[in-house]
Amino acid sequence: MSSSTIHRINLDNPLTDTSSTSQTELPFTFQDVKSAIPAECFAPNVWRSLAYFFADAAIIVGLYATAAYLDAWWFYPIFWFATGTMFWAFFVVGHDCGHGSFSRIKWLNNLVGHLTHIPILVPYHGWRISHRTHHQNTANIDTDESWYPVTESQYKAMDWIGKFIRFDALLFAYPLYLFKRSPARPTASHFVPNNDLFRESETNDILTSSILFAVMVGFLGWLGFTYGFLFLFKFYIVPYLVFVVWLDLVTYLHHTEADIPWYRGKDWYFLKGALSTIDRDYGIFNNIHHNIGTHVAHHIFIGIPHYHLKTATEAIKPVLGSYYRVSNVPIWKSFFTSQKACIFVPDSGSGVYYSDQLTD
Repeated sequence: MSSSTIHRINLDNPLTDTSSTSQTELPFTFQDVKSAIPAECFAPNVWRSLAYFFADAAIIVGLYATAAYLDAWWFYPIFWFATGTMFWAFFVVGHDCGHGSFSRIKWLNNLVGHLTHIPILVPYHGWRISHRTHHQNTANIDTDESWYPVTESQYKAMDWIGKFIRFDALLFAYPLYLFKRSPARPTASHFVPNNDLFRESETNDILTSSILFAVMVGFLGWLGFTYGFLFLFKFYIVPYLVFVVWLDLVTYLHHTEADIPWYRGKDWYFLKGALSTIDRDYGIFNNIHHNIGTHVAHHIFIGIPHYHLKTATEAIKPVLGSYYRVSNVPIWKSFFTSQKACIFVPDSGSGVYYSDQLTD
């Protein structure tokens, strides 16, 4: 277990007011922000959610059918990028399932969550729960779970392999994270229940997703053995890697920017931490990957379905004022800028920012 206490705010109920703490240093409260949003934004429409699921699935099937029919090397780069991008869109639908914003029907969320996650090698419950920890602890240096910063002393102590993975190969880090977790946290696997990522009551959920994950790996192994590695490479491995790049790129950019503050100890609380994220413009991909770039509203209210996030964002902007962060800088420029400038945070203090300058 980590020496820092992970905050276990109740996010299982997506309608829960998670900022019921007494901190009031912000010029607005959680309820102020919530009241600005039309009530219908908090209500998922099952049929609309299912429509996105089936539409994404149909596009993926169509891409596979076209690639198999043409079997032309000139088409495969198009197929790889388009299919990997749609894998990412599929993941975003499952992401709503994990937050309970796909529907208010638990078994349906779990079913669609597995259907969207297992084919792209994501253990649904393992990811859902660790992602819940991220939302419960956003911008808390000691307890956040997703793209949190290392401290200067931790950076100095990292070996070259750790630095390479964290700062150079970060767009391919996700599969390793599933098995090992991120730097400066106790090693923990998303596939076994006996670690501090999960509660004892979640054991069956973790085992269920891990078994289904193993079945998918076995199926891919059978495909490679039966049809050859080239077949598996063309039709699965490359699209999967494109998906991994999307996942790491988007989640990294949600929380990594030079002017995003990070907090420690009692200086942190839910609403304040939830505001330490940033909205991004992905251009033509915004609708394709279900407006995942509208991330500020999502972090404050996980119960809002993706198709209501744009409306919710416009509603809360006047309330948040300067506390609302958005960037219209091209995505790849933002990525390379942050990759070079956002290396570590100071060893002490709160409300601190990334730096790339080592102290003596």
